[in-house]
Amino acid sequence: MIKVKDIGVRFGKKTILHDVSTTFERGKTNLIIGRSGSGKTVLLKSIIGLVTVTQGDIIFDNVVFNNLNFMAQKEIRKEIGMIFQGSALFDSMDVEKNVMFPLDMFTRMTLEEKRQRVNCCLRRVNLEKVNKLQPSELSGGMKKRVAIARAIALNPKYLLCDEPNSGLDPQTSIVIDNLIKEITIEYNMTTIINTHDMNSVLEIGDKVTFIYEGGIEWEGTKDDILYSCNKHLDEFVFASKLGKKIKVSSVRAEEG
Repeated sequence: MIKVKDIGVRFGKKTILHDVSTTFERGKTNLIIGRSGSGKTVLLKSIIGLVTVTQGDIIFDNVVFNNLNFMAQKEIRKEIGMIFQGSALFDSMDVEKNVMFPLDMFTRMTLEEKRQRVNCCLRRVNLEKVNKLQPSELSGGMKKRVAIARAIALNPKYLLCDEPNSGLDPQTSIVIDNLIKEITIEYNMTTIINTHDMNSVLEIGDKVTFIYEGGIEWEGTKDDILYSCNKHLDEFVFASKLGKKIKVSSVRAEEG
């Protein structure tokens, strides 16, 4: 479980986040949504310490992360898997070395043990016999699955995803969503997903946090969204053709 309590972030005189408090639950997919510039990416980066909060606390299972020194924070980071928006694979490394990277950094496993772990993770994301391929030889969906394999290599307690479906077609996005959902349950991880994809929200949103102008405007489940009376959330959802279609269908069903 990850808690953020009254956190704020300022860049110079500009306030990016203000008085943000919420809990991201273990074993569930916790989605952060909001318009570009709303502060959702800054919130995600604050949680892992890439952005320093100017007030408040970030708490990993009762440990206040932002009060720890560098080495203590590093120990917690070992338990965090991260999926970046552009996959962030190393172009100079093949698939096997990309997935092995966190094992090289944080473990004393033998080369054979690391290879076994890499193969296990690649099988889990339905990729086999791709170990020696370069990132340039992979499709967008394959790159995301390699990124997921790398993220789970250390059996993390926490999984943070920044726009995991960015640049993917709808069908591949569903595959990635389902995979993230499955491994969240399988590993009993605290998963936080930063997204603007309403498909993801309505498919796997166990808990949804809507950020508006640097603060939490609304929280609920994927089902609650369909019946929200929050003006700003409705405007965000109606900006999506999918969201508009589902909302209208729900209203018609109730009237019928």
